[in-house]
Amino acid sequence: MTQIAKKAKAPNRNNAKRNLSILISILVFMIAQTGCASGQSGTTADADTVKIAYLPITHALPVLEEAKQLQEQSGLQVELVKYGSWPELMDALNTNRVDGASVLIELAMKSKEEGIGIKAVALGHHDGNVLITSQDIAAAEDLRGKTIAIPHRQSSHYILLNEALNKGGLTIEDVHVTELAPTEMPASLMSGQIDGYCVAEPFGAMGVSIGAGKVLYTSDELWEDSFCCALVLTDQFLENRPEDAKTVTEYYKTAGDSLSPESEMEIAQQYLGQSEEVLKESLQWISYHDLDITREDYETLTEKVREYGLSDNPPSYEDFVKNDF
Repeated sequence: MTQIAKKAKAPNRNNAKRNLSILISILVFMIAQTGCASGQSGTTADADTVKIAYLPITHALPVLEEAKQLQEQSGLQVELVKYGSWPELMDALNTNRVDGASVLIELAMKSKEEGIGIKAVALGHHDGNVLITSQDIAAAEDLRGKTIAIPHRQSSHYILLNEALNKGGLTIEDVHVTELAPTEMPASLMSGQIDGYCVAEPFGAMGVSIGAGKVLYTSDELWEDSFCCALVLTDQFLENRPEDAKTVTEYYKTAGDSLSPESEMEIAQQYLGQSEEVLKESLQWISYHDLDITREDYETLTEKVREYGLSDNPPSYEDFVKNDF
């Protein structure tokens, strides 16, 4: 019996050793893959490449135009990394898997407040948002008790909703706020699941195009020259490749200034996959010129961030904005 028991245990020991070897191999592979993923940042993978994350929205057009201009005029290449949601994009930015991003400025401010090493170097655009509602809503007063969708609480869309409610003598407590993916909003309004939404373009224009709703307010009617998205770079990229960071920022601002109605439409059709009708409606609400982040405008933003409860301690202009290239 003893010999049989010993013989039975020998294969188990061999199996254990084999399993341990396989586990070690898997761990080594995972560590190698993690290293590759972190190495995807332009700071380690390719000295002539910078990785910029974006969502396929009209607010990212300067990044898309910049990538083309850099490729044509400079040795520095922009690798555009497309994401489907803000949380995914912010995770890549916060973990240095990309060198920068076109992102909601309030989301970036919150990450900075939480200790993430990033800085905003330029605006994404001016204005360019709309509050879309069902056809039966005629004024801000009619929003009481309605369900309004936004993409994220840390956004200018949440601020703009609050500003609209102010016009009707209402507060955020008078409506039901829900967070939805931008792509879901037009159909949700059409089906009656929500009564309105405020989100990045071209999804507002899509709601109008399919007859789901109408424009109750454009962003300039609620908050003139409002902030929304910004070009944000990681501290790692800024510190390790300062000249490339300067080049990226300068070309980005130039790209915004150089955009014309014709080039805006061309780029939007190439990257956003929307009809000309939708894009024409959408692009009338937005401007890409003069993308410097001024202290005065940033302080207006921080006041609204505090007022509407997005943050009690938003980062200061000096801590968050880099404009001294």
